[in-house]
Amino acid sequence: MDRFEGFHEFVRARQQSLMRTAYLLTGDTHLAEDLLQTVLTRVASHWAKLAKGGNPEAYARKALVNQNISWRRRKRVELPGAELPEVGQSHDEATVRRLALLHALAQLTPKQRTVIVLRYYEDHTEHETAQLMGTSLGTVKSQTHYALSKLRALTPQEVDR
Repeated sequence: MDRFEGFHEFVRARQQSLMRTAYLLTGDTHLAEDLLQTVLTRVASHWAKLAKGGNPEAYARKALVNQNISWRRRKRVELPGAELPEVGQSHDEATVRRLALLHALAQLTPKQRTVIVLRYYEDHTEHETAQLMGTSLGTVKSQTHYALSKLRALTPQEVDR
């Protein structure tokens, strides 16, 4: 039996979803690709165990979160979006809102950004988010509160949408 049997199918089926999560966590396409590649390498090395009775997608998502936080701690990576482009007539309203939101997300701490991505993009409960991040429920609640407060301050026009 091939040690990686089923791994290629898993990657084909879940790669786009995992890439979206990696991008939301990092805010940069190239960093997201590197993050996903690193995590998929880790998933492949544990594939035999994950394929038998584990949950490879849950493992991959938790690994994305943990690896991103680890990279941010070590490298102090500067996220893109520090400067918003001039709003011209070529940008429609949705694009400007999206850029403003990406800019605001880039201003959050790694933990705050992770909480927002897991809670509001991935639609995890507070308990699931705490488990994925390896933190307490109280930490998830407080980081969510601080992150939303900061996002509201940075993008007040989006609060009522």
